[in-house]
Amino acid sequence: MNSMEKVTIKDVARESGVSTATVSRVLNNTGYVSDEIKDRVLNVIKKLNYQPNAVARSLKQSKTNTIGVIIPDISNPYFMKIAKGIEDQTWDAGYNLFFSSSDGKVEKENELLKLLVEKRVDAIVLGTAGSENVLANQINSSGTPVILVDRRFNEKLSDLDLIEEDNVEGAYLLTERLIQKGHTKIGAIVGSLHVSTGSDRFIGFKRAITDYDIPFDDKNIYCGDFTGISGQNAADYFLGLEESPKAIISFNNLMTYGFICRLFQKGFKVPRDFDVASYGETDVEILLDPPGIVSITQDPYNIGTKVGNVLLKRLVLGESGPFNEKIKPKINY
Repeated sequence: MNSMEKVTIKDVARESGVSTATVSRVLNNTGYVSDEIKDRVLNVIKKLNYQPNAVARSLKQSKTNTIGVIIPDISNPYFMKIAKGIEDQTWDAGYNLFFSSSDGKVEKENELLKLLVEKRVDAIVLGTAGSENVLANQINSSGTPVILVDRRFNEKLSDLDLIEEDNVEGAYLLTERLIQKGHTKIGAIVGSLHVSTGSDRFIGFKRAITDYDIPFDDKNIYCGDFTGISGQNAADYFLGLEESPKAIISFNNLMTYGFICRLFQKGFKVPRDFDVASYGETDVEILLDPPGIVSITQDPYNIGTKVGNVLLKRLVLGESGPFNEKIKPKINY
């Protein structure tokens, strides 16, 4: 190239073997670019002595005023109330939300993350489907904030913002309440142990029965997946045992709903035949005898507003964080 010719972004892209959009992301520190490609582009920029046009660069740095939200289950009212809280908190600041559901699949979650980066969202809220996600961490490091809600990654692998409940304490309180009612054999409908909500609640359950000298029995554990169908299947499982526990703790609202509905279909009543403790409230009052069930009272809308506050700190006030909050559980006796 003639030394008198002005080097363009197309020249940098051609020399680097990438698109002009990728060069733009590197220059503006926006969106996801791998460390390898970033280093390659920066080396070419230095080699060609590329001087970006200040006006064009300022245009590329303009915000899209959009926030991507990825939740694991769009059919669960809990997550939709979180989304509503986020929207109400950020709308007046001029932000629009893109909603999507991973269906609890890590592979789909990664595809959605890539799509949101391509759409140049200003931030991403993620209710993750797994215990870790390298891509989410890379996106956050590249300058697009990723805020985790309800579920976290392995602590040693993540330095992202996080709003979550104290799931260990909540499950402990539920189990303790069943023990205080005189139960010494307690069954558990466990959600996915691949996500922090499932593993933390299982830890809380086991910690409580250990503290009260109640033996752990694998037969009294049903592994579900946080869906209503797995709650129904759990009811069939426990009813099929030779000696079923008469106290059951369910690790989320949808599984509780499925469990109680199936018991009702089989001619059983709660709490006449089964004492039930639920992590999260559910609309099955018409099926229950007084005094109903014990539950952790969740406030997903409040969680959403807290996430919204973090987003405003990041995007409007320019604060760097990280912002972490663990919400104390409230038990409904």
